[in-house]
Amino acid sequence: MTHQDHLDRFSLSGKTALVTGASRGLGWCIARAMAEAGATVLLNGRDPARLAELVSELAGEGLSSVAACFDVAVRDAADGWIAAQGRNVDILVNNAGLRHRKPLADTPPDAFSVMLDVNLTAAYGMARGLAPFMAAKGAGAIINVTSIAGPVARANDAAYTAAKGGLAALTRALAVELGRSGVRCNGIAPGYFATEANAPWVGDPGVTALLHSRVPLQRWGDPAEIAGAAVFLASPAASYVNGYVLTVDGGMTASF
Repeated sequence: MTHQDHLDRFSLSGKTALVTGASRGLGWCIARAMAEAGATVLLNGRDPARLAELVSELAGEGLSSVAACFDVAVRDAADGWIAAQGRNVDILVNNAGLRHRKPLADTPPDAFSVMLDVNLTAAYGMARGLAPFMAAKGAGAIINVTSIAGPVARANDAAYTAAKGGLAALTRALAVELGRSGVRCNGIAPGYFATEANAPWVGDPGVTALLHSRVPLQRWGDPAEIAGAAVFLASPAASYVNGYVLTVDGGMTASF
């Protein structure tokens, strides 16, 4: 095998990837990276104007993408899109999520249920709907974006931690069940990334001190640094990787 052959194993050329929650943050970086790797990317989100901007931006760079405007947490909307377009999807990235940093006493049952619906149940629904199409082709890749707030926890974040822990468990369950059909399922567990959602904390002295004390690389992750993990797990280079959650956190969970 030549050097170029090795590089070609990271190519997503000829594949179609659906990235949920792709209008900003880590989802957008994952979608862009997959387009750069050769995939046609279906950009999912709820704002048609924003998705149109991103499709235009990628087109200007010679990259292929299509807007997929629907709310993954609204089952009828998601099922309708899957029925119409699901047969085209080779790669599913379940990235859409919601954060609710509140103490347990301030998290009523309905708020807890919403966290599960968006962060866990929606991913289950997308995987359940798309898996039969992938299995019919004998190949497919599902990537669930979990969090380090799955295997570890912090105070005042119970709902998010429970949902992301469940998503990691779902990843393992899907890997075992779907693997026999040629469909792989893996996860990515991001640590502290300087996304739009985390903007209020990026310059916070307390958070900066925490990162310096807990993260061996002593900094926030750049959202673009999630891209390599996503492309790898989706690509032929990871053809025997199944049921694994790849942690991308600067070494935080390896440190104590």
